[in-house]
Formats: sequence, C-alpha cells, structure tokens
Amino acid sequence: MARKVRTAVFGLGRLGYWHAVNVTKNRHAELVTVCDMSLETAERVARELEVQSYTNNPEDVFQDETIEAVIIATPTSTHFELLKRASETGKAIFVEKPLTTDLNDAREIQKIVHTNHTICQVGFMRRFDPAYAEAKRRIAAGDIGNPIYFRGISRDPQAPHESFVEQSGGIFIDVSIHDFDIARYLMNSEVTSVSAHGNVLKYPFVKKYDDVDQALSYIEFASGAAGDIEASRNAYYGYDIRAEVIGTEGSIFIGNLREHDIQILTKAGNTHDILPDFPVRFKDAYTIELEEFYKVVLAKGIPQITVDDGVKALEIAYAARKSYQRGQKVKLEMLQSLV
Repeated sequence: MARKVRTAVFGLGRLGYWHAVNVTKNRHAELVTVCDMSLETAERVARELEVQSYTNNPEDVFQDETIEAVIIATPTSTHFELLKRASETGKAIFVEKPLTTDLNDAREIQKIVHTNHTICQVGFMRRFDPAYAEAKRRIAAGDIGNPIYFRGISRDPQAPHESFVEQSGGIFIDVSIHDFDIARYLMNSEVTSVSAHGNVLKYPFVKKYDDVDQALSYIEFASGAAGDIEASRNAYYGYDIRAEVIGTEGSIFIGNLREHDIQILTKAGNTHDILPDFPVRFKDAYTIELEEFYKVVLAKGIPQITVDDGVKALEIAYAARKSYQRGQKVKLEMLQSLV
C-alpha cells in the first residue's frame, strides 16, 4: 500500500471544510487532525469526517511529529504565525491565498520558508482549473500568437460579512489577487505597474475599512502587454469568473456563467442556470491542486505555485491598493518605498 501523508487542516469555515473533505478523498493523504478556533466546530467536523482527533490549539498539531503536512485555511490575519510555526516544525504547507495581508510579513515568511527548505504551495486554484490550464497550454503553443492583452472579471454575488472584510486586506488583496496571479501565469510576464480605481456602490460599511465594493485595475507587463481586472461584490445574479487573453493572432475566452451545460427553451425565452458560488465553479480545481500538493510532498519536489508566487501576487495587490488610495499609477519597482 502506498504511503499516505498525515495531514492536519487549520480553519473549518466553508473553504477549510471543503479542503478537509477533499483530503479524506485523496488517495495520497490521511486526515488525522482538524483545528479550528471553535472547539465545537472542530469536534463536529471530526465526527462527520471520522477524523481521529480535533483541537482548537495549533500547537497540538505543530508538536505532533507524525503530522507531515498542514493545510492553512484560517482567516488571513492568522496566517503569519501559522506559516512560521509550520515551517519551523518541518511541516509541508498548503496555504490559502493571500500569504498574509501585510507585505513585509509575507516577505519574512518567504525568507523563513527558503531557509528551512519548506514545501509551501499557495492556493491559487485557478491555475489548476481545467479551462485555465488548457488556455495556458494553447497560449504556450502559440495558438493566438503573442499574448498582448489580459482581461479578468471576478464578481461575487454579495459582500462577505463585515468581520471578514475588516480582516481581508480589502478587495484588491482578497479578490483581485486571483486575477493578478493568473495574469502573470497566462501572459508569462511580470506586472510592472498598476493603476487602480474603485467605488462603493452597494455596501456602505466597507468604507470603514478604506475598501470598495467595485474596483478596476489597469496593469502593464514587462513584455509590453497590458490588461484590466474588474473585482465586484455586486453580481447579485451569481458567481461570475471569466477571463480573456488577446493575442496577435487570436483570442482565448475562459469561463462562463453556466453551472450545467443546458439551455431551457420556453415561451418566456431561452434561459440557463448560473453558477452560485466558488465551491461549485472551482470544484475540480480544488481537487486537482491538492492532488498536486501531495505528489510534491511525496516526491519532495517544488510546487507549481510557490511562496515566491504568493509574494509576487501580493505585491501587485498591494500596489493596486496604494494606487487606489493615492489616485496615481504605482510602479512595482518603487513599491518598497511605499510599504
């Protein structure tokens, strides 16, 4: 029987719970502990998933030398300490984006991970989504010529709870960061500058946190390419994630709104259902990214999405937030002076 990686999951909110479920289904993994700030939640999930132990104390996990890997899906404000302790205690790490909300903290974690030679995969699941992966393959094959423009759309059906917004780092770090990462990946070039704009159209409470519910970022790449990225909390109709890459010889469109590939024709017209949320839209991607993580852990290899990718995406998101706040373009090379 193949060896299974003994794993603990930190954070059992909606996404952390999905990760825990996926670990139990993964042939390379064994979920041995779940940890949540709420001991009641940890106990409930452990019982449901038939996990042998649960805790609300992260040190119980870090002090257990039999646990090889951890999945960190806690609020972003807790990531720094969990990442630091996981690396110090020799655990392989899968961490949800972003690494942290503070760029200096993220860079410190980057140094710690490199010093300790820690396997650390960041949860930018879009890279593993079959549609985005196929788009990457087709672009690399030259099917649309040289990529010259990226367009990304990330629209949520509503704003999250105020307590989440307060700790999220804002819409550029919480939402647009996915597009910043996938833009780097698909265009195969680093972002050099960001001009970001935003407004509060529907949820006044986000103003308290210097945040917006509708944002637009214009990005420029080292290759000379450019792009724009929309982030919204106002897509009441459903979860809307799409992208387009324009090349010198064609374009690739990625994603649509359909949950099922069906159309309903009635006298009222032509309709189809709409994706309700991210677990449905990226169900396959969440499964595939963990499959990749465990293969890397078993092979002691290097993840496709490293801590360096996590830092670079956060740098772009941080530059976007600074651009919005200052009302001017921010060059990535000048970012250090703004941190």
